[in-house]
Parts: sequence; C-alpha cells; structure tokens
Amino acid sequence: MSFTIRCHATFEAAHHLRDYVGGPEPVHGHSWKVEVALTTRSLGLYDLSVDFVPAERLVKELAARLHDRDINTVPPFDEKNPTAENIALFFAHEVERSGLLKDGARLVEVTVWEGPRNSVTYRPD
Repeated sequence: MSFTIRCHATFEAAHHLRDYVGGPEPVHGHSWKVEVALTTRSLGLYDLSVDFVPAERLVKELAARLHDRDINTVPPFDEKNPTAENIALFFAHEVERSGLLKDGARLVEVTVWEGPRNSVTYRPD
C-alpha cells in the first residue's frame, strides 16, 4: 500500500540559456508549472499520508522565488543554466531540505512545464 500526493504551482518568468547551440539564447518568457509528487506507505496523524497544506505552501513559496523574475538572476541560476531540468532539480533539492519529508515520506518526482506543451520530469534514484 502506498499513497502519492501531488501539489503544483504556476509562475511567470523569463530566462535564457547562456550556452545554447554555440551561443547565448535570447531572453524569453514562459508560463511555468511545477508539480511535486510525494509518497508514503502509511497514514500518519489525522489519517493523512502527507499533509497537503504544508506541501502546497512549500511548492508555492518556491515558485514565488521565481515569479516575475529573470530566472538567470536568481541563485543558483545566476551560475547554472536555468533549464527546465535544473529547475526541477532546484525544486527537488529544496523539498528535500525543507523538513517536509518525515514519517517515511519521500519525493517521487518533480515535473516542470515550460508552457502548455513541453515538460521534463526528474525522479530521484
């Protein structure tokens, strides 16, 4: 038996890849969406697997760091390319650092959409 919860947030932000097909990419914007999936094998307090309230709050707070920004100016993206892959890793690492994962809960995946059609999913090993 296992349970998986999913929380998502959206944000508007610009970015560009510093080294893309031989040179920097032009700055452009996207309507981004991020979905974080957490799982646990049992129910905890109040018969919840993972409480939606703090999980959703965290995902929205992380998205707010990027909202209406040029992602290239926000650490760690001031030094690494703000690809959808690296943004997924950013969310994953911040979730893992947050203290949200307790009582056997673990991160299953983070999916980042660059607009309505293109997405990448990160799954920790």
